[in-house]
Amino acid sequence: MAVGHTSTPEVRGSGESGSQAPRNSTRQVVLASLVGTSIEFYDFYVYATAAVLIFPKLFFPAGDETAATLNSLATFGIAFVARPVGSALFGHFGDRIGRKATLVASLLTMGISTVVIGLLPGYAQIGIVAPLLLALCRFGQGLGLGGEWGGAALLATENAPPRKRALFGTFPQLGAPIGFFFANGLFLILSGVMSDAAFASWGWRIPFLVSAVLVVVGLWVRLSLNETPAFAKVLENNERAKVPFVQVFRTDFKALVLGTFIMLATYVLFYLMTVFSLSYGTAQSGLGYERSTFLVMLLVGVVFFGLTVPVAGLLADRYGRRPTLVVTTIAIIVFGLLMGPWFGAHSTVATVLFLVVGLGLMGMTFGPMGALLPELFPTAVRYTGASVSYNLASLLGASVAPYIATWLAGSYGLGWVGVYLAVAGAITLLALLASRETRETSLDG
Repeated sequence: MAVGHTSTPEVRGSGESGSQAPRNSTRQVVLASLVGTSIEFYDFYVYATAAVLIFPKLFFPAGDETAATLNSLATFGIAFVARPVGSALFGHFGDRIGRKATLVASLLTMGISTVVIGLLPGYAQIGIVAPLLLALCRFGQGLGLGGEWGGAALLATENAPPRKRALFGTFPQLGAPIGFFFANGLFLILSGVMSDAAFASWGWRIPFLVSAVLVVVGLWVRLSLNETPAFAKVLENNERAKVPFVQVFRTDFKALVLGTFIMLATYVLFYLMTVFSLSYGTAQSGLGYERSTFLVMLLVGVVFFGLTVPVAGLLADRYGRRPTLVVTTIAIIVFGLLMGPWFGAHSTVATVLFLVVGLGLMGMTFGPMGALLPELFPTAVRYTGASVSYNLASLLGASVAPYIATWLAGSYGLGWVGVYLAVAGAITLLALLASRETRETSLDG
């Protein structure tokens, strides 16, 4: 049974509704959910990497290095303020008009914002206007991603065959490691084939401009889709919510709260393992690795992130979403308490193992979310509910995680960053224990 609304146990697959709408093939579902989220996450992580490596020097006045990095990370956090706004905006149209059109719109919003960042002049050219324009584009990125994930998750799960919904729900989740891998891999290649001066001057712009090509590919894939069977049934029965955002807070508030906190540890873990680890690992006051060296180690860890996502989906289909996530969250808490001595060991072997284990745990906690969050809500408000939960968690967890971690490490030591992760894990564990198993929930109602 889903948390927050009454539902009946699943007797047939989520796609087996009475609607006669054309069906999407498994190939279409995989491509549209995976390609779209890969592009969206690529755009998002291109910014995250540049926020650590390039933007502190390019878009902010010269001065204290730590202050510039914190200012850059503050603009990084703007997108997480925008994401709940995007989830409400795109969720409204996703629940009113349909999943397909809304997914196309969210991809365009994200892609245009990313390309414009690649064209922006720096602080030396236009002064304070530079970081303001950067912040505006970052808001656009967050707005687009706020609507992207929920639609992609619904596309996958509402088309899933019986007993494979969590596995299908991992298709959009795989966009995170794939997008991260290509974003950071491209940065690594560019920094290896050009001088530091050329990379800082114009080379960093290439990953942002490449997004234009990727968006065209994503649009081509998504425009070929049919509406999902579950939403087609809502249209057929004239059951659309008038104002989904208001309705989901009125009728499914408990599901929103639990969904948000179930996602909290996932977000804190990921942005500590990527943005913070890159910043701390390459800072002279941290581990002092060369940028290219640490990016290679980080990419090794991301491979394990990608490998564990489908494993988590298979486990969630077999044993349930809740047991899989409870065990994983306990492991995250333990991992956090070991962070200080492990990541701070100043050993290459220890650092690689730390990244592999941390990002492997990320895959285990992130994988089932593509099924679990949609299962918490009825079809009429599912796009809005899943998106708002997902993105409120990003606001509470991811937006502040790199900033808080940088401050904690500088003021109190690396061990306190791990305590921060463990506390987030404890909150998620409590939310999981307060929730119910959703594996048997029907997505037709």
